[in-house]
Amino acid sequence: MMTLLEEARRELIRMAADGKWDESEQVHIVSARNLTPEEAIGKPDRDDYPLLKGKEVMMEARYRDGVGQAYTDQPGHFSGSLGEVLHMALNTNFRRAVFVATLNAVMRDTRQVEATIHCKDKEPALCAQQLPAHIEKLYGRPKIAFVGLQPALIQSLVDAGFEIRATDLNPDNIGQIRSGVRIDDAARNAENACWADIVLSTGSVLVNDTYRELLQGKPVIYYGVTTAGLAKLFDLPRFCICGR
Repeated sequence: MMTLLEEARRELIRMAADGKWDESEQVHIVSARNLTPEEAIGKPDRDDYPLLKGKEVMMEARYRDGVGQAYTDQPGHFSGSLGEVLHMALNTNFRRAVFVATLNAVMRDTRQVEATIHCKDKEPALCAQQLPAHIEKLYGRPKIAFVGLQPALIQSLVDAGFEIRATDLNPDNIGQIRSGVRIDDAARNAENACWADIVLSTGSVLVNDTYRELLQGKPVIYYGVTTAGLAKLFDLPRFCICGR
């Protein structure tokens, strides 16, 4: 069965053919690197964002005039032709992050998506303030399975009175109370998705290929910049108010 990223690769290859891009031409070079915390998120109003803790990094890819980003827990650097990205094996988190960031960069360059660059400084807090109203408008007052520790988003939902269960991969967070919610191990993602009415998930699950366990017949809303291109290609609900 073809994975979501494999389907996305097939679509990107089709776009390359339709645009008459020569995959091997070095003019179509892709460069990807990890951003420092300050490059990725600036100086926000709180110090507990994952990007500031160093457990995940933001990978940034550049293609012509397009810039795309993706979270990953396997940092590294890449430089090569678009064709190399299109045909690389998507068998590690690093390679999947390179592909997803490149997809975002290409679709940004061709003006098919916006908000492919992480918000900075005061913007994460401003984004979080708008989340409760967004959820209530679309889904009422649902029980929420929250995947990935994004403290400002969780805090805003807690303050608005939503019932939440949250999970994370970082062992430093598991079993701790963060932003008013006990953080469980990601092994409980499927269980929590069954309990909840909706799932709010980091786009990292698409990069590390664990998204299927969230598909329990409930709406899944992906937050952040990672899913910019994938959300457009596959009509996935996405929340990213302040992305650049």
